[in-house]
Amino acid sequence: MNKIDIKTLAKELNVSPATITRAFRGYSDINPETKERILALAKKLNYHPNYYASNLRETKSKTIAVIIPQLRDIFFSLAIDGLESLANQKGYHILIYRTENQYEKEVSFINYLQNGRVDGIIMSGCAEAQDHKYLHQLQKRNIPVVFFDRIYDDVKAPKVSTDDYESSYKATKLLAERGCKKIAHLGYKNARSIGKTRMEGYQDALKDFGLPVDEQLIINCLDDNEQNYACISLAIKSLKPDGIFAAGENLAFISYKICHELQIKIPDALKIISYSSSEVADLLNPSLTTITQPALEIGNKAAMLLFQILEGESQAVENQIILQSELIERESTRMR
Repeated sequence: MNKIDIKTLAKELNVSPATITRAFRGYSDINPETKERILALAKKLNYHPNYYASNLRETKSKTIAVIIPQLRDIFFSLAIDGLESLANQKGYHILIYRTENQYEKEVSFINYLQNGRVDGIIMSGCAEAQDHKYLHQLQKRNIPVVFFDRIYDDVKAPKVSTDDYESSYKATKLLAERGCKKIAHLGYKNARSIGKTRMEGYQDALKDFGLPVDEQLIINCLDDNEQNYACISLAIKSLKPDGIFAAGENLAFISYKICHELQIKIPDALKIISYSSSEVADLLNPSLTTITQPALEIGNKAAMLLFQILEGESQAVENQIILQSELIERESTRMR
């Protein structure tokens, strides 16, 4: 048997689908022997009823799944705070799943959640994912999904993101205006969705200021601090950039450490700007110029879109909210 469902069990046992449903729900008016046969066959075929599917739904789980790449980035922690505040107001709980940017984990989580364990899913996609058929199955089971930050363009679902192109352009423009001629881009190799958009902003700003787009200055990093330290250190030593645009705060922190070890003065010899939502940016020496995404608002808006669907206020799957990031200039890009 390829597909095991209530109709399969009913046909196998020569009973009605309604009888199968009543057996699983423990109704007292069903014959004990019939109930025992149904449960035994279900166990043998490893069948688990989907109590929350649209044709069986009577109550809600009052639970939302939040799937994110990682928690160590303060951005995701703040986004969770934003969505959890609204979820609590609605009487919902949240379950957090971390993919660590692993495609297999994301697929496993989605498959696990398909059987009605949650009423909806809010997620920031795993950058390694190529085939999103596993997400399309959620639509068939009436489990709504809302994306934030890292989105999949081929999946029809509400999305909340920021002005990644414009903010990346502004960051690179600021470095160019401060006199930088060799601006390195530190990005995450696996951040395909937002990475591509941010790269376009970086490259267009270089072109508009008459600066060459040097592929050697585009450093692809991973979720491994030791490897990132090695490749950034090599780039700073060999290429000698005078400006760094980092796609993540951790990459900026590593750059600071390398500059300290190599006695490279920031911002005199090297200016640095980074995406960051961390309050630590203002405490660094020198303080770090940042592009700060409204993480709390992003999480809150994502939850708002999901509850609009759950409460029947909106069935639109094309809703997309784009919020503005803020460029905060501090000492790391000052002219001296």
